[in-house]
Amino acid sequence: MFDQLRTQIIAGVRDGELAPGTRLPTVRELAGQINLAVNTVARAYRELEAAGILETRGRFGTFVARADPADAAMATAAHTYVSTARALGVGKDEALRYIETAFG
Repeated sequence: MFDQLRTQIIAGVRDGELAPGTRLPTVRELAGQINLAVNTVARAYRELEAAGILETRGRFGTFVARADPADAAMATAAHTYVSTARALGVGKDEALRYIETAFG
């Protein structure tokens, strides 16, 4: 259940359902709403905070972070991949085929 909750929060952030700055329910509130153990929700919040997706502002609560850390990480990875592909003489279409194959 922990993984499912974490994945749902990430999906909500990525699809814009949970906009940056949105205040999330407290751990106890969310646990009661979705019938999960408080520790399960707390673990999901902690891991999402460590990943930079959520931020806790003391007594004010837990909020969706202002910037998605995946954006910067993916942009860096993409630039590195393109640089490597070019250095190896691999064109755009072939490089995209490698990505599609990696995704399965």
